[in-house]
Amino acid sequence: MATSRERAYEPRQSTGVEACEESWGHNLHACDFEAPESRPASAVRLSRLEHKPKLPVPCSEEDQFKAFPKPPAEPEEVKNQLAGARLSLRRAGSLALLPLERQTNDALLFLTLHQLNGSSDLTGPATGVPTMPVHAEQDRELLNLVCSHRSSLLLFSLHIIERRDHDACTSVREDAQSLVWNYTITPILQKLESVSAGSEASVDRLCDLCDRLHSALEGADMLGRSCKRRSAILRTLFRLIDADSARLSLRIAELCLALAVSGNNLLNICKLVFQISRSESNDVLFQRNSIIESFLAVLTNEDVSTSGEALLYCAGALKFLSGNSSMVKLLLDNGCIAVSQKLIRRLCTAEKDSFTMAGHILVQLTAALRNLADHPDARPVFVSCGIFSDLCLVLRLHSQDQNICTNISRVCSKLSSYSECRHALANTPDCFPLFLEVMSKHRQRQDLIVRFLFTLGNLTASVEASRQQLFECTGCAGVLLQLYDRYQRRGGAAARAAEDEDVLVKLLRVLANMCIHPAVGPALAASEACVELLLETLALRSVRESEELVVNAAATINNLSFYQAEGSALDRSRLAVAKLMMQLLLSASMDAVLEATRVFGNLSQSKDVRSVIMQHKAHRFVVALLDSESTEMCYSACGVLTNLSLDSAARVRLSREGAVAKLVDCLIHLGAGDWQLAGQVCQALCNMIGGGSEKLLDTKERDSLLRILGTFRDKEEVLCWMEHGDRRDHLACWELEFLPVAQRLMTFLQRDAVVETCI
Repeated sequence: MATSRERAYEPRQSTGVEACEESWGHNLHACDFEAPESRPASAVRLSRLEHKPKLPVPCSEEDQFKAFPKPPAEPEEVKNQLAGARLSLRRAGSLALLPLERQTNDALLFLTLHQLNGSSDLTGPATGVPTMPVHAEQDRELLNLVCSHRSSLLLFSLHIIERRDHDACTSVREDAQSLVWNYTITPILQKLESVSAGSEASVDRLCDLCDRLHSALEGADMLGRSCKRRSAILRTLFRLIDADSARLSLRIAELCLALAVSGNNLLNICKLVFQISRSESNDVLFQRNSIIESFLAVLTNEDVSTSGEALLYCAGALKFLSGNSSMVKLLLDNGCIAVSQKLIRRLCTAEKDSFTMAGHILVQLTAALRNLADHPDARPVFVSCGIFSDLCLVLRLHSQDQNICTNISRVCSKLSSYSECRHALANTPDCFPLFLEVMSKHRQRQDLIVRFLFTLGNLTASVEASRQQLFECTGCAGVLLQLYDRYQRRGGAAARAAEDEDVLVKLLRVLANMCIHPAVGPALAASEACVELLLETLALRSVRESEELVVNAAATINNLSFYQAEGSALDRSRLAVAKLMMQLLLSASMDAVLEATRVFGNLSQSKDVRSVIMQHKAHRFVVALLDSESTEMCYSACGVLTNLSLDSAARVRLSREGAVAKLVDCLIHLGAGDWQLAGQVCQALCNMIGGGSEKLLDTKERDSLLRILGTFRDKEEVLCWMEHGDRRDHLACWELEFLPVAQRLMTFLQRDAVVETCI
């Protein structure tokens, strides 16, 4: 059983959409379509036109809807030859070369040559072959070439006549189309009328007839609104709607769109396509049919003021089809994103009376773009066409519409995971203030908030200018902190609590990334509200239950503590922060331990924080972290030990815990691969060894350390350890971060050696 997809958009109050939604479940029938080309009645009677047709027409134009005309009677031999001519118009098989001396009854050639002769007698001579006029001899070679390449005889005829007489060209075109109608189109329509769609085989037959009809109309240049007999064609097609076959209905829809239906008929055809697209099992029908191009043309050409509802259903079908990954490539190949962008621009400039309908269409269109954003081939198109600016314009105009804003938030969150899209979005004017404005308006919509925060987190993580650009938006800190307070204090069921926590995780990531910038960190470190909320998070949440949230809160405090100024809100709360970090240091989460160690590395510059660390014996855990194989963990631990060793009492206690020996081991095993870490180890050893009179190294340990430092200071040796691609950066780090402090440490060690020798 075919599965139906979710509804294309949610109902809204007082918008008139309810009627559209009710019709979604309504199967279309022939009675839903209007009589083709129907016109309002007129009180003025028009006089009869005197017209003598050049072609024998079986019935008048007025009666053509009552019965299809039958071909004029011909001898059996002529009928057979004409059947071959009809076949050539609708099949792809090549035509044999036509020698002019051979007798032929091809209707179009007959007509063409008589027009060249200026004859109006279409009965022809008894032989059925007109005499070739003298001035047409030069076209014999062209005729053979055209026929041998399967080109339409109709086009050939018009080519010749147009060179002779422009007025005659129009006449020939009309007469030729009449021949095509009588000998090709009419038989197909009669068969469509006679076949019953009661079985799969009959549906196959009807689909084949529709394909043949489409080919014949296209070959005779009779598609669009220029075909004078399109009313009869459409009436036959509309009757087939009752067959209730998705495959056949899609063929009918494609033909109707090719015939440029309008008004209510266009709306019903768009509804038909929409209804078919609702079932995933029908997606394969769209892949085997060229209907995609046709309904994208509707999105391109129709105006919201006259065909708003038709556009709505087409956009809804696009939304459903774009949800199937196998359809996305086909949509992209047909320029779906460019079509959507052009429609978005038209909708953004729609008249006030069409604003509501434009909003409904944008719900569907942005949902389709949300689906397309998942495909890797779509990402370069999103960037190259500059659609982010258009989406921001939609946000500005429809910021009250939660559905539109949510869809755009999903587009941005998906694309912001990729570097080229991040930079394009970050360079889009006004995107940051718009995101903040929308989040402020729809603060209760968790799904919208979390996606915009995710996008901002990605932008501020990798695009350095975005950190200051976002923070300097009017009211940025206020909006973010209000959201922080709202989602931290909201209560509710477990599911809602998990969603609220997801918002907090994404929000803290934004704050942590912004704080990296030197213009942002000090400002937030001075914010009483910001610091209080962070401390509240650490006090209320546990690592075991909310690890990611707690780690992000600690990371934010770490970045703020890098810029702490005396008297700032964070500086005044440093002891409370230190006590909360103790809990993280003892947790089972290594991420939490790492962030707590980093915070202690910054806060331990204050003597009272160092005292708290030593009083709680947290220094033992810091020394133990030197055994870690993680360079980040060892680097953070070395930073804490560097500050703790400023106090003489702490140096002795650290030495008893084996800190010096562990620092030397860390230098030996990890130093050559990370010169910043090696420099931090040397700084800690300098403070331990050179800070007082305590003898913390014996002779053997001192000599071993001197040999290691001598090797690490040898530039030629160091270059051999570096990979070719990273040499420049590594060498710069070696020269700036390691070499100066290593030289100072060697000076301390050599001084101790001299003192020991003198003694």
